[in-house]
Amino acid sequence: MRSNNPVLTGRNAFTYYNPNQQGGSGQTDVYGYQTAHGYTPQPQQATGRMTIDDVITKTAILLLIMIAAGGVTWLLLPISLLYPVAIIGSLVAFVTVLIVSMRKNVSVPGVFAYAVVEGLMLGAWSKIFEYMYPGIVLQAVIATFVAAFVVLGAYQFLGARVRGRLAQIVVVSIIAYAVMSLLNLILIFAGVNLGWATIGANAGPLSWLSAGLGVVLAAASLLMDFEAIEVGVRGGAPESESWRGAFGLLVTMVWLYTTLLRILSFFRN
Repeated sequence: MRSNNPVLTGRNAFTYYNPNQQGGSGQTDVYGYQTAHGYTPQPQQATGRMTIDDVITKTAILLLIMIAAGGVTWLLLPISLLYPVAIIGSLVAFVTVLIVSMRKNVSVPGVFAYAVVEGLMLGAWSKIFEYMYPGIVLQAVIATFVAAFVVLGAYQFLGARVRGRLAQIVVVSIIAYAVMSLLNLILIFAGVNLGWATIGANAGPLSWLSAGLGVVLAAASLLMDFEAIEVGVRGGAPESESWRGAFGLLVTMVWLYTTLLRILSFFRN
């Protein structure tokens, strides 16, 4: 089964070349699709193979880059520029995700660019929230890692998976969620507030619904990340694909953090 995670489903995501394959061209992918099924991965050079340690290391590198960029925003950016950087950074990060995800081969410079832009954006949003609700950023960071480890535990020990029709529903929901969030931002610029992304104790039912849905979808996306990475490692994907796995994890973790930040604000005055 191929992963349905939109970040990890590039045309050649997690493919490898197996010269010992019986029959055919020797090409296969980690989900068992053959050329006969219309999926034709390209042979990879005989380089190192993707490992869990590779993914963890590269994820840590991207996190450090993102934290460093966020620290620059947090410490040096004037208050008057926080909102412009936060909003423009959100749009640029969204476009960067689309570009990196659609490439046939993972773009390492694109992944690094995403980490930098995302760090600048998160630093701005986090400082805005911290001004409004002191202490909320640390709470959101802790909540994000706790939630990620809970999802990892459910995947590892309880066999939680998002597959088949459920995975398709999740992907469609993620796309619809992104479109709705973008539409809401455009309407805000036009002076119309639907209440989709309202923060604070005065948030209405639509804000609660969007935040709750965001957490559920982020958790489901994280489960698909874990499975795609595990299958890639087990199938002998090339080492370069570990960047794709790290990128997918970073995108999902950022989404989870921003959503939990909003939810925590609902309980603050």
